[in-house]
Amino acid sequence: MKLHTLARLRRAARRGAAPYTAGMGTPRVFADYCCELLCSLGPLQARRMFGGWGLSVDGLTVAIVVNLGDGDTLWLKANDATRPQFEAAGCRRFTYDSRKGSQIVVRSVNYYSAPKDAMDCAQAMESWARLSLQAAVAARSTVGAKPRAPTLRKPSTARQG
Repeated sequence: MKLHTLARLRRAARRGAAPYTAGMGTPRVFADYCCELLCSLGPLQARRMFGGWGLSVDGLTVAIVVNLGDGDTLWLKANDATRPQFEAAGCRRFTYDSRKGSQIVVRSVNYYSAPKDAMDCAQAMESWARLSLQAAVAARSTVGAKPRAPTLRKPSTARQG
């Protein structure tokens, strides 16, 4: 990646603005920059997803990069245990409008915008990246943990005796 591109992305991230126009989708260069910010977690993969990017490490999605109309944003995974830290830092929750019949309903998912001061460098992002990884690991461990309904067995028709 060219140095002037990285510099422009860093300046835009500090301002909280995106250097690209909305509606074009989130560009790969911003997703790559976010991967660099989260590098303390290990090698990340950026995959196209819903007009944005999913960022994962070892098969765990730890962040998404998407423009919800106010500029390209890095959204970090959260859960009940990590949510208070994101809210205390003034991070925005990922919300979107959905239609339920004729009504518009605001829905949210467990992702929060990265703090603006953490968008400058990987060292500033490291603690937030760890929180995101913690939430992703917890989500993976609960995926198959739902109790299953007991299986009803048919009575044996074999004769005893």
